[in-house]
Amino acid sequence: METTTIPDAGVIIVAAGRGTRMGTKESKQFLSLRDKPIIVHTLEVFDRHPLIREMVLVTGEQDVERCRAWIDEYGITKKVKVIPGGAERQHSVYRGLREIGTPWVLVHDGVRPFVTSGQVTSCYEAAVRHGAAILAVSVKDTIKQVDARGQVTGTPDRTSLWAVQTPQAFRRSDLLRAHEDAEADGFIGTDDAMLIERLGLPVFVAEGSYRNIKITTPEDLDVAEIFIKRQEIQGRDNS
Repeated sequence: METTTIPDAGVIIVAAGRGTRMGTKESKQFLSLRDKPIIVHTLEVFDRHPLIREMVLVTGEQDVERCRAWIDEYGITKKVKVIPGGAERQHSVYRGLREIGTPWVLVHDGVRPFVTSGQVTSCYEAAVRHGAAILAVSVKDTIKQVDARGQVTGTPDRTSLWAVQTPQAFRRSDLLRAHEDAEADGFIGTDDAMLIERLGLPVFVAEGSYRNIKITTPEDLDVAEIFIKRQEIQGRDNS
């Protein structure tokens, strides 16, 4: 069930990476999924969400104009600022933060088009309760720690391991301070939650979904096509 809270959240959608694992000349976020670019599917999720008041799309400088054109072409109703990103994902998020004014901000990968409205709400509400939250799923596989020689050095307890997804949700003032501190120290983290952790602030998990995949390889794109087909069938069944 959707919350009736007055919209006070914004989202930064990061789509500036070039990516090499897809093996295509076109960036993965701009590949076609069914009838539209992957990034458009992602934008539509947040365009429909009642909590989202502002949207910032961070992309490559050479892609700004075509993203703006797609926003008009595909009927995105909320105002979206499209800006060029930085050299690293972290720099792109930092640029997005300076363009958004809501007290709460979500950061989402442009190539995760299957996040649901309910998951966005859960992540936001967990952040409001605790200050910061991330979507994640429990790890299904056994994980091994391996050294530089390829030798196994340990097997961590799987019950304590979670695979992190997006969105990640934060109080904007905290995330801005975290990015400013990281910038000053020359620190590059693997996600935004890591920067919050550096401040000593707690980050809580909201349960995600194994369907909330990040499309980075040709195999991921095949799986995404299956997900889209299932959604279409379910939509016809429910009509």
